[in-house]
Amino acid sequence: MQRTTAEGRGQVRYGPPAPQPGLPVLPELTAVLAAAAWRSAPEPPGGGVPVRAAAARHWGRRGLPTDPDHVAAGPGAPALLLALLGAHGGDVMLPRPCPAWWTPQVRLLGRRAYHVPTPAECGGVPDPYALLETVRRVRAEGGDPRVLLLSVADDPTATVPPPELLLEACEAAASAGLFVVSDETWRDTVHRPARGRLGGPDGADDADGTAGQPGSHDRIVVLSPAEMLPDDTAVLMDLSGALLPAGWPAAVIRFPGTPRGTWLRARTLDVLTATGGLVAGPVAGAAAHALDEPAAVAGRAAAAAALHGAVARAAHRELLAAGALARPPQAGRHLYADLTPLRPGLARQGVGDAMELEDWLGGRLGAPTPGGQRFADEPVAPRVRLSTGPLLGATPEERLAALTATDPLALPHVRDSLARLRSVLAGLSD
Repeated sequence: MQRTTAEGRGQVRYGPPAPQPGLPVLPELTAVLAAAAWRSAPEPPGGGVPVRAAAARHWGRRGLPTDPDHVAAGPGAPALLLALLGAHGGDVMLPRPCPAWWTPQVRLLGRRAYHVPTPAECGGVPDPYALLETVRRVRAEGGDPRVLLLSVADDPTATVPPPELLLEACEAAASAGLFVVSDETWRDTVHRPARGRLGGPDGADDADGTAGQPGSHDRIVVLSPAEMLPDDTAVLMDLSGALLPAGWPAAVIRFPGTPRGTWLRARTLDVLTATGGLVAGPVAGAAAHALDEPAAVAGRAAAAAALHGAVARAAHRELLAAGALARPPQAGRHLYADLTPLRPGLARQGVGDAMELEDWLGGRLGAPTPGGQRFADEPVAPRVRLSTGPLLGATPEERLAALTATDPLALPHVRDSLARLRSVLAGLSD
């Protein structure tokens, strides 16, 4: 990750990397991609029937019956979101903080992005009362908010909004006349999913061995705004969240099964065609295979989510022990830390804001630790996103050993990574 400079190198080009799995590619997926390597032509705009039908089945297993004709595929979530926002029109409401790549998408289109604080309980969705007040104020000032972009499993905060909060946010969006775009990229990376909600294998033990212990944890239920506002929600999913490597770019989007949804999909395909936003043929085959979730793919996704959850909880304990603040991580490959209580120790190190914390902490941990300013958070607040991938090991062999270990936290290289984090934090709390 590179610091932005004044020579025309904005935060789009040098933004923080997405949280990486840190795990070798599943051999079954490699074989599928290799078998389709003869395909020299890309998919048609919006994707061919096999990948769209597989996406429809994927959503159907999650309680969202879907017609393949209401699905579009593209080369990654950024390409699809840019096409959708370009087709829809209007300014965009976003939670604060939000994924680093959302705001640039809006601004590249010449639209305004308005950030709304999230509730104390979670990230990913705006506080419903703050959303209504912000929309009222923006419209009074001549703005044109028409879209609410949210997430049901959030990067950067690694949290899942409780169903009642998500419902309240959706009701506020409907009251304000906003079309909802739900980024569900990280939905299938929930660390402790409720049984049967994700479509993968049920009842898998947690990687830290706490499964089945009374009071050891609460299972997380993930709902989609499309279940609450079916006619006014598009669902976006980048397959790099749980199913494919980031180097095989593929994403899908589900449109409402309404005349407006049909029109919006057609306009989105126009943008994808004009910008060349097409999925590579071999990648489309791997994407369709992964979306159908055969046993090996579903098993890897569940095991990876449990592993990252175990390591994230261990890192969370280290943060709390040092006096930092962080919501308990529930999904994804990261956690979001607020080091405000450690300001005296940070001041001794010459760290006064999120940008300086990003450089200082990343240098000592040897891994990117993007500051809150990257996620539209307040730059003066010393907040950072810590990724769990670097804690799994430095080599593919070490990371695979963590995936297959009965207790990954007992592995020497994982213990050493957590000990480094503990040592750096201890230097701030002395």
